[in-house]
Amino acid sequence: MNNPPLISVAVPCYNQAQYLPEALDSVLAQTYSNWECIIVNDGSTDSTEEIAANYCAKDERFKYLKKENGGLSSARNAGIHIALGEFILPLDADDKISPYYLEKAMDKMKENPQIRLIYCKAERFGLMKGEWYLDEYSYRRLLVKNMIFCSSIFRKSDFDNTLGYDELMIGGYEDWEFLLRLLNPDDVVHRLNEVHFFYRIKKASAIHNDDRNERDKKLYIYQKHINKYLNYLPDPISLALENEMLKDVYKNSFDYKLGHIVLNPLRRLKNLIKSR
Repeated sequence: MNNPPLISVAVPCYNQAQYLPEALDSVLAQTYSNWECIIVNDGSTDSTEEIAANYCAKDERFKYLKKENGGLSSARNAGIHIALGEFILPLDADDKISPYYLEKAMDKMKENPQIRLIYCKAERFGLMKGEWYLDEYSYRRLLVKNMIFCSSIFRKSDFDNTLGYDELMIGGYEDWEFLLRLLNPDDVVHRLNEVHFFYRIKKASAIHNDDRNERDKKLYIYQKHINKYLNYLPDPISLALENEMLKDVYKNSFDYKLGHIVLNPLRRLKNLIKSR
């Protein structure tokens, strides 16, 4: 490769050799050619290394990195750290992108250099098929929940300023937490109006963590970014009433418990009067 790539695709893989070729083929099929693809073997015990070697032999734009198992965030960080591109696209080994994603995204970035992050519409495939409907982006909504999947495109320089994905987060929400560090209220985020990302639904995708684990992860995110929540929202308590993550924080507060103690007798009295 004579010229440095403009965009680097980082593909972390841990024991997903059965899906990896489909993901890599979707990169190879891009109509935009100025890319590199870094395959990160995160300590796999299957045929990931052999598959990666085949693609590296097939096209010099594929690169291979092997590391000890450290989890998804660790693997993404490792791949992005050695990336040469100005822009980064994370792509999980069991997902895929349309042949036009990079071309459409780079055209839009060129048209508007103020864009901080770009993504697209998405579809599910595998055990479940059809368009993946996600809320329209707004910074306020992002504080409540994530509506941008992992395969968005952003500048490597912005990634470097975030210090990467949080490697303490295992098993979900690492994308959301990363976006909260990457984006600020005034940043331009653009969604392409076509489907270019395909999210695989498999048996493991349907396994959800228990409610306590989910709540702990959300509380971790809130506490880590508490200044963003409090500085951006004029009334954080009103947001607490919209979002379970903040409800948990508020319900554990002294003000809530005191109000609950005061109001309970009044509610009981009101119900007694109604019953008569």
